[in-house]
Amino acid sequence: MVNYSFKSEVAELNMQTRTGLPGEFIELEDGVVHYELRDSASNSQTTIFVHGFSVPYYIWDPTVTALSNAGLRTLRYDLYGRGYSDRPKTTYNLNLFERQLYNLVEQLHLDIPVNLVGISMRGSIVAHFAVHHREMVQRLCLIDPAGFSTVKSMPMSLIKAPLIGEILLDIFGEKVFVSGLSNDFYQPHLFPEYQQKYLDQMKYRGFKQALLSTIRQKVAEDQTHIYQQLRSLDIPMLVFWGKYDKTFPITTVDMVRTILPSVEIHIIDEAGHVPHYEQPDRVNPILISFLMK
Repeated sequence: MVNYSFKSEVAELNMQTRTGLPGEFIELEDGVVHYELRDSASNSQTTIFVHGFSVPYYIWDPTVTALSNAGLRTLRYDLYGRGYSDRPKTTYNLNLFERQLYNLVEQLHLDIPVNLVGISMRGSIVAHFAVHHREMVQRLCLIDPAGFSTVKSMPMSLIKAPLIGEILLDIFGEKVFVSGLSNDFYQPHLFPEYQQKYLDQMKYRGFKQALLSTIRQKVAEDQTHIYQQLRSLDIPMLVFWGKYDKTFPITTVDMVRTILPSVEIHIIDEAGHVPHYEQPDRVNPILISFLMK
């Protein structure tokens, strides 16, 4: 790992800087994790929400509110390197994220099996978790999941190069990550808070290095072998896809149907890469019905 100091990262995550932040914190094997557990009056199963590549757990704001109002128990958390969770100096690969989820379920003493909902890159992570911990998973929902195809580009190749990637992210990181968030939406002008909430996590040391490590470990690239293993498991699966997704185009759904022929798929019109956030009134009723079966 390259030892590089990013100019924009000026603060440390610790007990003092976390004072007053929403949610709760728990010490796990690889560091402190920021999470929110919403209990319900009923003794329902826990549905765990796993966010995507870099947008932390606020990406689930409209979803957990709807599920909580419907009497469902929800858990969302920030992955290592994102939001207000620690940025350990380690390799950010599937094993790290799988271990984080496993430790979280164990340390919070959640009843199993649980339901898992993963978006974008974390679609491949929750699929990976389900394959290796089948007994812990009741239902699986994927939203515009990564891993069904690999798109290679020259900029991405440069970012993967040691030191070159650090320098590029130091110079262009804010512009690339923040301005790129508009691509998550079909109508980005309707969601100004989405970008604003993103900025705060960027000031804490270790954020950019965590993203670089994740890219270099190819977590978002071809994971079709994991999805193929899901076919042999008796897990009910639901997939949402934004019709105007610019990150993983709608044509990817054909590959999903080929690899997972029994999955229930819903195409959400007037939505991009985050259909649950952009069109919650369309997505939430379907998701709630699926989880309550």
